[in-house]
Amino acid sequence: MFLPTTKEELNKLGWEQCDVILVTGDAYIDSPFIGVAVVGRMLEAQGYKVGIIGQPDVLSDDIMRLGEPKLYWGVSGGSIDSMVSNYTATKKFRNSDDYTPDGKNDKRPDRATLVYTNLIRKHFKNTVPIVLGGIEASLRRVTHYDYWSNKLRKPILFDAKADYLIYGMGEIAIKEFSAALRDGANPQEVRGVCYISKEPKADYIQLPSHQACLDNKERYIDLFDAFYQNNDPINAKGLCQQIDTRYSIQNPPCDYLDEKEMDAIAKLPHQRELHPFHRSQGKVKCLETIKFSIQTHHGCWGECNFCAIGVHQGRTIRTRSEQSILEEAKEFTMYKDFKGIISDVGGPTANMYGYECGKKLKKGTCDDIRCVDYDRLCKVMKVDHSRHLKLLKDIRQVPGIKKAFVASGIRYDVITADKKHGYEYLKELVNHHISGQMKVAPEHTSDRVLKLMGKPGKQSLVDFKRLYDQLNKEAGKNQFLTYYLIAAHPGCEEKDMHALKQFTTHELKMNPEQAQIFTPTPSTYSAVMYYTEMDPITRKKIYVEKDTKRKEKQKDIVITKDAYKNKKFDNFNG
Repeated sequence: MFLPTTKEELNKLGWEQCDVILVTGDAYIDSPFIGVAVVGRMLEAQGYKVGIIGQPDVLSDDIMRLGEPKLYWGVSGGSIDSMVSNYTATKKFRNSDDYTPDGKNDKRPDRATLVYTNLIRKHFKNTVPIVLGGIEASLRRVTHYDYWSNKLRKPILFDAKADYLIYGMGEIAIKEFSAALRDGANPQEVRGVCYISKEPKADYIQLPSHQACLDNKERYIDLFDAFYQNNDPINAKGLCQQIDTRYSIQNPPCDYLDEKEMDAIAKLPHQRELHPFHRSQGKVKCLETIKFSIQTHHGCWGECNFCAIGVHQGRTIRTRSEQSILEEAKEFTMYKDFKGIISDVGGPTANMYGYECGKKLKKGTCDDIRCVDYDRLCKVMKVDHSRHLKLLKDIRQVPGIKKAFVASGIRYDVITADKKHGYEYLKELVNHHISGQMKVAPEHTSDRVLKLMGKPGKQSLVDFKRLYDQLNKEAGKNQFLTYYLIAAHPGCEEKDMHALKQFTTHELKMNPEQAQIFTPTPSTYSAVMYYTEMDPITRKKIYVEKDTKRKEKQKDIVITKDAYKNKKFDNFNG
């Protein structure tokens, strides 16, 4: 049974009113990969009456279809930031949306979180609290650079006219926040919650004010440094930022789920389908990949500077048990439309499953050193693929499973760093868990650009490719690597793209068919670089390409065929 999305469903359930109504920029897809669906099922399991409104029509009173909730509204832009979903890196409108029925991008408004909040305020005067959540809100909880308007914007709570924001994955915060409203307690005391105050919170870290960031770009870097360093539940402090005459208060993050709690959430009764309310409008493309996929863990300690996963999900890995994962694989075999193929067994980075830094688990993330950087893996991080390796082998033995792909991102530098199990792990992937090709993400080969990206040096890619090719030859397979590449990242010039093209031609022996132009998304160091035109560590000026045509030219350099086929070159460094 789905959570209700129409008045008719409420009547069948005998409900006069929902406790919580969740509003989302996606169609209502009841899947463990859809954040709003997970929140709804969590609250349902805790005894709340929960309704979901997916992609409400903003030109009518559609937002009123479930009435007004008893406790609060939960508003999310959807599984993807609405501006990223609606526009390309060169700000061209996208015609398709994988989370919308029939795939046509005509139901998710720009800045969906703001639009839905205003819609609620318009139709429900003096309503119960409005709570923001999801990645769109989570990444905009302090002053942030907005690429689409090309300016610094205030924390989203000030633009959205909402009451609270729950940031990150927020599972425990949602539970405690809901209980506080139900029991008449103060939700401002819940960890993982942001709110607006008339007074500063003296015992919290005082961030540079919004005006100070507007006046001085280095102050904006100071703000982001403090924001970034205070995301771990173990050692993070609360944050306070002055916005005009009021203050944005960010409580320290809520605790992460432990393995038992991760397993409990995995057992929630998702239908793994699009709600019938939307089904008549067409299918949603995302279900092709997520319906029979398994999420093994949360978090990523890779810290690529252009990626917001570390800020939103956290830099500490939280893992499900093998038993829980195997039970989910067995459950798939009971579905009539399951063909024996698991689309993905993974997480943000698949091969971070099952191990973590012992120091981090006790003291929280380090402020002065990353787990992995351009030229080294922290010696305290003991990479160990053995647990994931055994899990993949066990999944292969489940009756009814023909193939279990690992389609999530793989850190190839982490595989080569695992001298004990890396070879056997990659062999398992090559022999059983990829189909013709394996996707890796070097992004670039210029040492200078890689350092600004927070990516490993190119030698680890060369070493990995050599091992990958060797294993394929031993297995008698003709499988190849495909590469994610980025053009126009801060620090990248045309000469760097020429060097990248030379490297792919002569070292990787291939011609890239695609590369993506860098998009500065909120709450990433790369977006900070793009706005400030500075290296945030050295505070020295760096080259930043901002002209759209020249960005496209950078991309074209690397995907043009045969440009360097017969040319010699001196170096790849850029």
